[in-house]
Amino acid sequence: MTGTATTENSLTGVENSAVSQAAAVPGTLGWGRFILQFVTVTIVFFAASVPAVLMLGMTSEGLIGSVVGSMAAALLLCWFWLSRDGHLAAAWNLRAPKSWGNTFALASLATVLIIAWFQAGSWLVSQLGIDTPNVVAVMDFVTESPTSFVMWIVFVAWFAAGFGEELLYRGFLMDRLQRLRGIGDKIWLVILIQAVLFSFPHLYQGLGGVLITGVVGAGLGYLRVKCGGNLWACILAHAAVDTIMMSLAYANSLGMLGTS
Repeated sequence: MTGTATTENSLTGVENSAVSQAAAVPGTLGWGRFILQFVTVTIVFFAASVPAVLMLGMTSEGLIGSVVGSMAAALLLCWFWLSRDGHLAAAWNLRAPKSWGNTFALASLATVLIIAWFQAGSWLVSQLGIDTPNVVAVMDFVTESPTSFVMWIVFVAWFAAGFGEELLYRGFLMDRLQRLRGIGDKIWLVILIQAVLFSFPHLYQGLGGVLITGVVGAGLGYLRVKCGGNLWACILAHAAVDTIMMSLAYANSLGMLGTS
C-alpha cells in the first residue's frame, strides 16, 4: 500500500509538473529576447524563400519550393528558440487531445465558418470599396496539371499552411506573446497581434486579402485558446480549408462546376 501511494504521488507530481509547464506564464519573456527571436525567424523565413525561385524561376515547382523552404527553415529556428527556453512542448502542443471527436467537430465547424467568411468577407470589402482578394495567379499554378495540383495540396495546403503556419503563428508566436511582459496577461491582445502578423504574408492578395485572412487568424487563435493550447483542431481546419479551396479551383478548371 505504501509503495502504491508513493507511486501515485509520483505520478501526480509528474502530471502537475506537465500541467504547469504547459501553461504560458505571462511576464516570463523579456522584450529583448522576444525581438531577437521574432526578427531572426522573420529574416530566415524570407531569406529561405529565395533560393528555389532563383533556381527554378516563377514556376509551380519554384513557388512550391519557395513556400516549403521558407516554412521549413523558419520552423527549424523556432524549434531552436523554443528548445533553448524549455517551452517546446507547450508551444507546439501536438499531444493527443482529450477527445478526438470534439477536436474533429471543432475543426469541421471552423472549416465551415472560415469558408463562409471568405464569401461574406469578400462581399464586405467590396462594399467598402476595397478590391477583393486576388488569388488567380496562385490558382493558375495549382490547376496547371494533375501533378501540380497534388503537389500544391501535399506540400502547401497540408505541410506549409496546415501544419507549418499553425506551428509558426498559433504555436511559436502565440506562446511567445503569452509570455511577453505587458501583453501576455491580455489574451485578446495576443490573439489580435498574431492575427495581424499572420495577415501580412498575404499581401499578394491585396488589402482585401490581408483583412480577410486577419480575421481568419483571429478565429484560429481563439480556437487554440478554446482547445487549451492544443494545435490539432487548428491544423486540421487550416489544412481542410486550403484543400477545399484548391480542389474547387481545380474542379472549376476542368469544367466540373459549370463555370469558366
